[in-house]
Amino acid sequence: MKSRKSATFSAITVIAVALTATSCSGGGTSSAGDTPSSSTSTLDRPKLPTYKVATDVSFDSPTLARAQKAGKLVIGVKDDQPYLGHQDANGQRSGFDIEIAKMTAADLGFAPGLIQFKTIDTRSREAAIANGEVDLYVGTYTINDERKKKVGFAGPYFMAGADLLVRKDDRTIGGPYSLQGKTVCSVKGATALREIQKPEYNTTTVETNKYGECVKRLLDGDVDAVTTDDAILLGYAAQSPDKLKVVGNPFTEEPYGIGMAKGDTALREAVSDSIEAHDASGDHEKAYDATLGLSGSKYAGTPLVDRY
Repeated sequence: MKSRKSATFSAITVIAVALTATSCSGGGTSSAGDTPSSSTSTLDRPKLPTYKVATDVSFDSPTLARAQKAGKLVIGVKDDQPYLGHQDANGQRSGFDIEIAKMTAADLGFAPGLIQFKTIDTRSREAAIANGEVDLYVGTYTINDERKKKVGFAGPYFMAGADLLVRKDDRTIGGPYSLQGKTVCSVKGATALREIQKPEYNTTTVETNKYGECVKRLLDGDVDAVTTDDAILLGYAAQSPDKLKVVGNPFTEEPYGIGMAKGDTALREAVSDSIEAHDASGDHEKAYDATLGLSGSKYAGTPLVDRY
């Protein structure tokens, strides 16, 4: 399995590439299905991989049994995160998280037509999993000890870090400690929000239900910055390269995992196996390059799966 590069190296790489992408990005629709676009022509853009659907899948998992009986796998996702989990005006979903969901579903025996994607906001994730509203959740879902008390996790499949999105002409914000006296927006329940509310940052926070609402407030001048994971922010910066930028100074580590019912150990192990297999085959990198990579972020490898 590929090892993840150091946080410092990754941050420098992302900053450099993001600056390049910001200076040359234009409007339009990505051929990979994401709303933002890059200067790369349609023919030159990386292609999404395809995933072989497993047959005769059987192991002792109540979640899998329920999905097989229903004839569909319900996966909770985001719909407003460019290059990660995005839904366009025609209802088409795209992004790195969507591809991770498709890989996992294929290994569990569900073809794309048997996946039901369901938009679940950040603050409602644990309840949706616990209530059986979704079978899995794949949507920039940070693994942490507090959440492990409520749900199970397979992964991580990606490592992000909390950062700041600011207006392009802002020269006053270079990291979290330069937010004194400023107003920062994030969504309810986000780990970055809890971090930035710590006393040492001395900043005022605004909470919304969706990151898109925060970005609009930033563009309108109502807040000074938006905070969440750098992977999410790079997508928004790519949508408005003349107006927004990512500071490029991550101040947390956010390991993304696939959420599921707590106690369904067999399913957690099967999904962990899937993550490792698609990493080894190169599917993760190919999917990343064709989705999140279009925002200017370089693939930095898949973290080691935590089989707790």
